[in-house]
Amino acid sequence: MHITINGEARRFEGALSIKALLDEIGLDPRKVAVERNLEIVSKSAYDATEIGDGDRLEIVHFIGGGALDSAGNGDGDTFEVAGRRFRSRLLVGTGKYKDFTETAAAIAASGAEIVTVAVRRVNLSDPSQPMLVDYVDPKVYTFLPNTAGCFTAVDAVRTLRLAREAGGWDLVKLEVLGDQKTLYPNMTETLKAAETLIQDGFKVMVYCSDDPILAVRLEEMGCVAIMPLAAPIGSGLGVQNPVNIRLIVESAKVPVLVDAGVGTASDAAIAMELGCDGVLMNTAIAQARDPLRMARAMKLAVEAGRLAYLAGRMPRKLYADPSSPLAGLI
Repeated sequence: MHITINGEARRFEGALSIKALLDEIGLDPRKVAVERNLEIVSKSAYDATEIGDGDRLEIVHFIGGGALDSAGNGDGDTFEVAGRRFRSRLLVGTGKYKDFTETAAAIAASGAEIVTVAVRRVNLSDPSQPMLVDYVDPKVYTFLPNTAGCFTAVDAVRTLRLAREAGGWDLVKLEVLGDQKTLYPNMTETLKAAETLIQDGFKVMVYCSDDPILAVRLEEMGCVAIMPLAAPIGSGLGVQNPVNIRLIVESAKVPVLVDAGVGTASDAAIAMELGCDGVLMNTAIAQARDPLRMARAMKLAVEAGRLAYLAGRMPRKLYADPSSPLAGLI
């Protein structure tokens, strides 16, 4: 029997079920999702689903794309998305670290409760390689599957359907990219994908351009969080258009989180001072000289920015205004 697995031609003797195939390859069925001829196979059907000659299979898992006691700022100011409440307003990615041990340590230092994860093919040549879930426990953290690397609505929807089968999560991050150079969102494809996913019962947090009109449209469609970019993904340029971010915040009735472009702690604080409900970042922590220290810095910056927003900054003035009263001056 000849079949194709993750783009590789494979030959097997005799009939095989999905379960038998995974056992033969050496993969834990609990940690993967399987698509057969573009149809997702339910985990409960692995034993009963026979593989036929010429079948095409995709087998995927989650890859890297806080302790609850230390998350948040401790004053009861919580963040809610899709009916779920979180104390930490810092969301972090899991990619670009030197290894999974560093990934886990940085997440813990950040105090984050939500972590984004990418969906990728398993390594058939070495199925014993460690997986992200071996280091970052989905029972401790809320996994947020994303569509990193998708450039069409079709690919994004397919990816998240596989993610739901792999882990059972319906809270997802949608991003459909326009090109390799800028990684800006393709909003036409994003709107198509969001509509399909919402109809499928997903709770969609959506990466988008910093366009206030499109942000309203996405909310009206049923997206549970709006995530405008601060700057291009991985650029570290910080918030480039604070006026538009503030307009999005003012009109939104769902959480607004700055996503992409944060480079250092001051960038995160600025985003929070604009009134954003949270900040999502990956490269700023993972590519710092000391990721664990930067994770801690980002945690504190998000908390400080949120407190400053709630406190309300002093008005800006064109001229000096002395702090000490002039009455009684010697």
